[in-house]
Amino acid sequence: QVQLAESGGGSVEAGESLTLSCASPGAFRYLYCMAWFRQAPGKAREEIARIDWLGITKVADSVKGRFAISQDNAKNTLYLQLGGLKPEDTAMYYCAAVGTCGGGSETYEYWGQGTRVDVSA
Repeated sequence: QVQLAESGGGSVEAGESLTLSCASPGAFRYLYCMAWFRQAPGKAREEIARIDWLGITKVADSVKGRFAISQDNAKNTLYLQLGGLKPEDTAMYYCAAVGTCGGGSETYEYWGQGTRVDVSA
């Protein structure tokens, strides 16, 4: 059983930065991806960034250049660095594990409870 626990969310002003963490012991798996998703009120859940078992990353076009995903295998932790935050980045951010890379949210087997990010103008 994999348990994921996100942290690091909060309320910030536009232009500021945050780093989200996802404690994920046992979640890193060969041939699978880990990812960050977000869901804003009234909108569908969207994949923001993912990282595969080789450490290859992909970031959504909507946040490219501002967000980055990384992992620390020794600490069993997944990170999402959020920079240049905008009000439209306001959402619940979720960590997901053991998913098909590029396969969409439905392919991820494990999810955290989410951490909220609020960005004011």
